[in-house]
Amino acid sequence: MRALTRRRFLNAAIVAAVGDATRGWCMVGPETGSLVIVSERVDADSKPDGNLGKPMWSRAKPVWFDQAAFSESRYRDLKTKVASCWTAHFLYLAFWCPYEELTVYKGEDETIERWRLWERDVVEAFINPNPQSPSHYYEFEIAPTNQWLDLKIDLTRTPLNDASWNSGFEHATRVDALERVWTAEMRIPVRSMGIEAIRRDMEWKINFYRCDGPGDDSARRLLSWGRLPVRGPGGTFHQPASFGMLRFGGSS
Repeated sequence: MRALTRRRFLNAAIVAAVGDATRGWCMVGPETGSLVIVSERVDADSKPDGNLGKPMWSRAKPVWFDQAAFSESRYRDLKTKVASCWTAHFLYLAFWCPYEELTVYKGEDETIERWRLWERDVVEAFINPNPQSPSHYYEFEIAPTNQWLDLKIDLTRTPLNDASWNSGFEHATRVDALERVWTAEMRIPVRSMGIEAIRRDMEWKINFYRCDGPGDDSARRLLSWGRLPVRGPGGTFHQPASFGMLRFGGSS
């Protein structure tokens, strides 16, 4: 959860901001009706290594975002690229992130899940493989250090995030200090999200976010691919009406 107040469990505020969590959810917001990312089918599975120059990513169809999450601003120097690929049992995501300076937790063990990872530089994906239940989805976060966090989200509960859930997703990052770009690669087992196998006729809901810079949320730069309907005080990343569409291309 991301809110200007930086509190993680503002379930009541979320309900007030975006509607009753058990009924009346808007499936697609007015600005996200045509927001689509196409995930390309690849022939074989591979472990993430952070190398986004390999063939699977050169064939992918990327999207970009630089929209501030909670204002009308745009962060042109942080324009973030995202691409997706898939096999029957894994969803792959790749992020290219220009940066000025990195704000990270230093000297920590990247193999251990990092709570409050969102308070440093991070990219996030919120994924809903069952759009008929918009209040239930999954959150994946990666930092430039390859630290990670995954959460199962249920907006009808308090707290809304289940930190005990473990997707088993794999990930890798690289930092190009010369070009000032950090990259991240994820491999998410879809069975962890209740899907036996991806089919080409599936359409999921998804949104991408990025947090950049030091300080609290009022000072940092927070970005969202799908435009957030509630953007002022009390705004949060957890707004299903902002989610775009994830479509699966290629042969199934």
